[in-house]
Amino acid sequence: DGAGAAIPVSLIHGRRPGKVLALVAGVHGYEYPPILALYRLKDRLSPKDLAGSVVVVHIANLPAFQRRMIYYSPGDWKNLNRVFPGSPDGTLSQRTAFVLTEEVIKKCDALVDFHCGDGNEALIPYSYWMVSGRRDIDGLSRSMTLAFGLRHIIIDETRSKDLRDSKYLGNTAILLGKPAITTESGYLGKTDEESIDRNVRGVLSLMRFLEMIDGSPEFVEDPVWIDRYEVVNAPADGLFYPETRMGYYVRKGERVGTLKDYFGRVQDAVRAPFSGIILYLINTPPANKGEPLFEVGRVKGAE
Repeated sequence: DGAGAAIPVSLIHGRRPGKVLALVAGVHGYEYPPILALYRLKDRLSPKDLAGSVVVVHIANLPAFQRRMIYYSPGDWKNLNRVFPGSPDGTLSQRTAFVLTEEVIKKCDALVDFHCGDGNEALIPYSYWMVSGRRDIDGLSRSMTLAFGLRHIIIDETRSKDLRDSKYLGNTAILLGKPAITTESGYLGKTDEESIDRNVRGVLSLMRFLEMIDGSPEFVEDPVWIDRYEVVNAPADGLFYPETRMGYYVRKGERVGTLKDYFGRVQDAVRAPFSGIILYLINTPPANKGEPLFEVGRVKGAE
């Protein structure tokens, strides 16, 4: 398509040998707390105190960031986190995914893919532990998730095992044999200090676990494991009126919100497919057919 984009990246090389940790923010351009957290970390990390190297991808999707777009990239209207491993001959999003795969994922030892609630999503902090079936990779990824420190953890066994259709940045790393986690901290496009600091503290704890900086990691003491999750999409275009909040518990069949058409007529009552925690909930009126309205997660061991 002839379009191009820059990807701002910082490399911090430590004085001592160690692992290469890739930190990637801004795959979705309206997710600000992780982006701001990585700039803060860049200024905080000192090569003299570091073992190994840190690859900081500040804003993976710069065109979407510049245009304040949720979900999609301008130009090709694709979700960058659905087109991995990408293609050198594809659209801008596909080429961006290809560059990240070749120049970041393949050259690191471990990776964190940072996300948060997009500009329309009220979201509680949680992370994804992506299970590949490889015990060595899965064990390291699990430990990384606990070291990062977000209490709610999704046990995700749903991701594709085919590298040609890996779709997600974190999953691509897993399939290439790199332990990786996906984190979510922040909501509704805000830049609140709590969400930014939570990302900073998570990275520092993870780096201690990986023995890249001195100190002991702060592992989650009482993790809430989510063994099933589902994103419920809008069945039609219209306006969404939520009737619960992020982090609230809902029962199977409970009404989570109401979808109305553009004349204000009720189209559908949107209900929970099973009992669980509302991990995120759309908190702005626009509802587009096929796009998310909420995500619910079942706590492991709960009926």
